Amino acid sequence: MTTSPTNARFRVVAGGRCGRSEMMRFLGIGVADAKPPRDQSNVLVANLAGPAIALSDIRLPIPAGVKPDRIVWRWAIPIGAFHLLALLAFIPWFFSWTGVVVALLGVYVFGVLGVNVGFHRLLTHRGFRCPRWLEHTLVILGVCSLQGSPAFWVAAHRRHHQHADEQPDPHSPLVNFFWAHIGWLLVESGVFAPLGWKLRYAKDLLHDPFYAHLERGYVWVALGSWIGFFVVGVVAGFLIGGSALLALQFGASVLLWGVIVRTVAVWHITWSINSVTHLWGYRNYDNDENSRNNVFLGIFAAGEGWHNNHHADQQSAKHGHLWWEIDGTYITIRLLAALGLVKDIVMPNARLAPVRARPQG
Repeated sequence: MTTSPTNARFRVVAGGRCGRSEMMRFLGIGVADAKPPRDQSNVLVANLAGPAIALSDIRLPIPAGVKPDRIVWRWAIPIGAFHLLALLAFIPWFFSWTGVVVALLGVYVFGVLGVNVGFHRLLTHRGFRCPRWLEHTLVILGVCSLQGSPAFWVAAHRRHHQHADEQPDPHSPLVNFFWAHIGWLLVESGVFAPLGWKLRYAKDLLHDPFYAHLERGYVWVALGSWIGFFVVGVVAGFLIGGSALLALQFGASVLLWGVIVRTVAVWHITWSINSVTHLWGYRNYDNDENSRNNVFLGIFAAGEGWHNNHHADQQSAKHGHLWWEIDGTYITIRLLAALGLVKDIVMPNARLAPVRARPQG
């Protein structure tokens, strides 16, 4: 994210603060949202007391404890910088078909294997079992997607399931779309406390030395992978007979597409599950929140977009419940099982089928 002294919506002042009203307008948060009634722990349930109110029409306040005037620079700067650097992909000097292929493969390796399989269906929900070395490998791939430490990711997601589309949900789009998609990552909230939610929702990970070390070291793991992409690209450029300049250009292309563009793409795929799939799509199950199955994200996000199914049966490693709901992440888990690397895969609860609602918007 970039700032400008001429941008009245995002005026930064001394001490790492911006004007409260300016930041709240930037995030699309109203004054009333910042000051919810003290006795209103679940605005969604309160609003549902009246008949014929669509969940998507309900406006939630931001979660209690959020400080909309306190920017989390350690997140805002990298997110803004990566988006700006990704624009270099439009400059021909940085283009190579190898870089594009590396980016597409990276979306699968780091996004599907790392985030979907590792962070989500394994660590967060324990939808299957695998050897420790494979678990750690999947987690390292997820860390390279730069979505925070494993404990951070797991804690935020488990809290989301506990309070889905209620005020304590860290990223409900019933606050607003921007808040759910990215805004919640830019300002201080409970999820950024040194322990905070992690101790409550991811204690199982924090008690493991491997994950405890990643709390401080995950950025260095990601940085090491970036260096690796660049070095491999430069060496490959030399091996194919290029000059030093051509080798440097090839390495820069692999770095830009294989790291920057891929990371931004995986970010928005993950963030779209938080935002889009709680607003648009159909519902197989009449849950007490606004989760949806979104066909585009169901396919493009390798099964993560069958979000209503997932909320109905959170531990299941299979999110596609109808025959045509293709779940690329589940297929990957099945392939790992065929190789003898995964076992005890949790399948959808058989009791869900009789209560499945007719798909509804």
